[in-house]
Amino acid sequence: MAFQDLLNQAGSMGRYQILQMVFLLICNVMVAPHAVLENFTAAIPGHRCWVHILDNDTVSDSDSGTLSQDDLLRISIPLDSNLRPDKCRRFVQPQWHLLHLNGTFSNVTEPDTEPCVDGWLFQWDLVCGSQVLGSVAKFIFMIGILVGAFLGGHLSDRFGRKLILTCALLPMAITGTCAALAPTFFIYCLLHFLKGVCVPIIYMNTVFLMIEWTSPKFKALMTTLILCASSFGKIVMTGLAFAFRNWHHLQLVMSVPIFFFLIPTRWLSDSARWLIVTNKPQKGLQELRRVACKNGVKNSGGALTMEVVRTTMREELEATQTKTSLRDLFHTPNLRKRVLILCLLRFTTAIPVFGFNIHLQHLKSNVFLMQCLSAAMSIPACVAGMFLLNHIGRRISQLFLCFLFGITILATVFVPEEMRTLYAVLITLMGANSSVIASSNNLLSNELLPTVIRYMTWCKHWVVINSNQYLPETKNQPLPDSIQDVENEFVYTLM
Repeated sequence: MAFQDLLNQAGSMGRYQILQMVFLLICNVMVAPHAVLENFTAAIPGHRCWVHILDNDTVSDSDSGTLSQDDLLRISIPLDSNLRPDKCRRFVQPQWHLLHLNGTFSNVTEPDTEPCVDGWLFQWDLVCGSQVLGSVAKFIFMIGILVGAFLGGHLSDRFGRKLILTCALLPMAITGTCAALAPTFFIYCLLHFLKGVCVPIIYMNTVFLMIEWTSPKFKALMTTLILCASSFGKIVMTGLAFAFRNWHHLQLVMSVPIFFFLIPTRWLSDSARWLIVTNKPQKGLQELRRVACKNGVKNSGGALTMEVVRTTMREELEATQTKTSLRDLFHTPNLRKRVLILCLLRFTTAIPVFGFNIHLQHLKSNVFLMQCLSAAMSIPACVAGMFLLNHIGRRISQLFLCFLFGITILATVFVPEEMRTLYAVLITLMGANSSVIASSNNLLSNELLPTVIRYMTWCKHWVVINSNQYLPETKNQPLPDSIQDVENEFVYTLM
């Protein structure tokens, strides 16, 4: 935890931190919305069966006479209960009598219909009986997020935040762009899986870079800004989805700009905190001096020396001689308790949060309006949540937020669909509350886990409302850097 003294000498909230924060927030504006992009790319527009007389370009005018497209549609597609062309069935044979050309076919039997045996006028035929495949794509994306969390955690703790962030941005841009050009549903799902792998890696490395370069009093602010950027990104995505109704164009517009984020990453500094606690003090010192220079700190070379680093971080450097692994999560009692409670907390909140965010189009409301309202309300909610976390504390705030989230979910279930206004208000509140809970969960995880395994442990958390009362208060506390810091903190709280 002594790293904070070194960071104060380099500047814990100077020009470098502000520029880094702006760049990483812009990254989140474009990357985070990909987790809910399926609300628009998987939306089912108007469709109907493919009909030979209508859609075969080889049919000559002599076959259909001078009939208009509406007339041909009428004799080929039956009407549903709402007197609109049926989306999933067609006539076995053209029903010419339905044109009522001479009025002699008033009493006829119900004509035979059949499913869309030749497919639909819709890419990959993901409609009617095959509509469930849209959920398959979402499931595969979520599997990718799970794999990315595990894989990214190990890679980030081993190779550093900056390198893994850069390496994740490139495949994210490539897979997102190629998904718009996918010729088959299988290839689309494969690319969707790979994109899902990149999302948590990018998101969490931006969180760690921002938090590990700032002082404890700014941790809640950093987490809140990240969630606000994600919410703003969803608003931008909604506007783009409204402008680009073709999902191919929307996918391209949301993916191509990520290529340009690769250029500024070369000016990012890797986490000096991570470099030092992984036994790379020389590189960590270089990054500290680099940040001090950008922050305008004078005589940083004299104040930040290798001797100062080794003296200040003596215990942390000694701890690096012992390699850490997943087994250490369960060998030390205090860390084991924290990990298990955080996993329980995340599991119980992640299910409704993800369920709400990725199935917004199934709430029988205008998906554009609901996505925009819930994202817009999330921004002031996150700001209010920051003041709640800073002034009341983490544990009580988390308990209150989880209780409120559960109440809004139950209320949404029991409110009649006819009460559209109340239904929309509850959905908006639920979306805003989910963002605040995500912010609180991220903050607790970052503050309670040591640097050496912070990412590896964080990505194992997947969530009961009262479980957070067993976690220690972390308000204005420095980040633990080693496992011993966690155990020493536990002993200190007992004294």
